[in-house]
Amino acid sequence: MRPRSADEIPVQGEPPRELQYSLKLDGFRALAFVLDDGKVVLQSRSRRDLAPEFPEIAAHLRDQLPIGIVLDGELCAYREGRLSFTDLLRSHADRARTGVPVSYIAFDLLAVPGRDVRGLPLRDRWELLGTALRETEPSLQRVIATLDEETARGWFRDLRDAGVEGIVAKALNSTYRAGSTWAWRKVRHRDTSDGLLLGVLGPPDRPRALVVRLPDGRTATTSPRLTPAQSREIGALVGDLAGPPAQDPEHGPVRWVNPPLPVELRQIAGRRRLENATFVRVRSEGWGVRGEGVGGEG
Repeated sequence: MRPRSADEIPVQGEPPRELQYSLKLDGFRALAFVLDDGKVVLQSRSRRDLAPEFPEIAAHLRDQLPIGIVLDGELCAYREGRLSFTDLLRSHADRARTGVPVSYIAFDLLAVPGRDVRGLPLRDRWELLGTALRETEPSLQRVIATLDEETARGWFRDLRDAGVEGIVAKALNSTYRAGSTWAWRKVRHRDTSDGLLLGVLGPPDRPRALVVRLPDGRTATTSPRLTPAQSREIGALVGDLAGPPAQDPEHGPVRWVNPPLPVELRQIAGRRRLENATFVRVRSEGWGVRGEGVGGEG
């Protein structure tokens, strides 16, 4: 089962919550089968068995899990505290010689001994997965996940340097079916650029959009509309930096922010030019600029 790409992290609905957010890790996707003869198969998306290349993981799954279980997850290598995809491409002997640890991070459960559970909703499969991995060691673990949208946005903002590719949002009522599906959506980090937050549109404590200066000096209104979590973040940060409403011929009524704040933007390319800018985050140095001013390059 494969998630479809999305540009933004989906918004969580009102309780009962409908989405689970989990980390999108930078590794090798693999189904893990513990077979009747005790053999473990780590099946890649191309159906190749990766177990001979990761014998310690195969042995750990054989020792820790019951016969008949089937997991979906990611093989991940770590170097200096971050995920290292390039180390997965090295030989087993090379990884062992340099001490690169590898883990299998499970995010779904397809079968338990004697039972195919793909027809169960994700919320039930997730609970079963937690039970199956409750006493396993760190080289086999369940992916970090949350039902809280703001927590997921914090992960997306803060864990990029650790090698996390993005966030996967999954419908809790989704059954497991092979192929791509809109019930699972992945939001990856993309190439971004630095800009300046010049003003806010709407109430200063809950703005709906921002006026920003792009790297080429042009100004633009961010699109799409800020999510509730982004709106609260900007509102809390802008505070008394936002002035009274002023009519701007290009952007309409704007509350200008003084001093402007450095932000990270993702620009969406149109056929002829960069059409607009999507707000990603306030850059970390922006939290300390009150009263100090910000240079043109952020």
